[in-house]
Amino acid sequence: MTYFYLKAFHLIFVITWFAGLFYIPRLFVYQIEAFHKPSPEKEILGKQLKLMAKRLWFIITWPSAILALIFGLSLFYMNPTLFYMPWMQVKLAFIILLFIYHLKTHQYFKQLHNDVVKKTSSFMRIWNEGATFILFAVIFLVILKSAINWIWGVIGIFVLGILIMLGFKLYKNFRDKNPDA
Repeated sequence: MTYFYLKAFHLIFVITWFAGLFYIPRLFVYQIEAFHKPSPEKEILGKQLKLMAKRLWFIITWPSAILALIFGLSLFYMNPTLFYMPWMQVKLAFIILLFIYHLKTHQYFKQLHNDVVKKTSSFMRIWNEGATFILFAVIFLVILKSAINWIWGVIGIFVLGILIMLGFKLYKNFRDKNPDA
């Protein structure tokens, strides 16, 4: 029974971690756009967006990542045979990729917190989809539990990526034609 409680907590913190990873790049988009506004709008928006990002990042996202990791490792401790399953090994590779994404997002957080704008809002809109791709891969792996069938999931991710890029292109064209939208 303990195993299922640990699994439930693991899933809860994975969900809240992803919620943070989905929302923080959106705040980055707003921070970058606010940075290019005239005073005093730039300062007012910048201060509020920094506060929102700081609270999201350090109160929700980082603790959720750490707790998801702790509960995930505890699941391995209780059932070490999981580690030897091919689908789990592929999943762990995606989890490593997710932590790399998280750390790179932290780097962007620190830059924007210090008013260093190195990326465009368009870049951050695309960056925002990185966690989505990893989530798709992990969900397919966990549900299908097959190292072979996950390939179909990855193909689905690439199709999703193409559709998202087309959506970005259409949205950018729409915004260029309708700046007030």
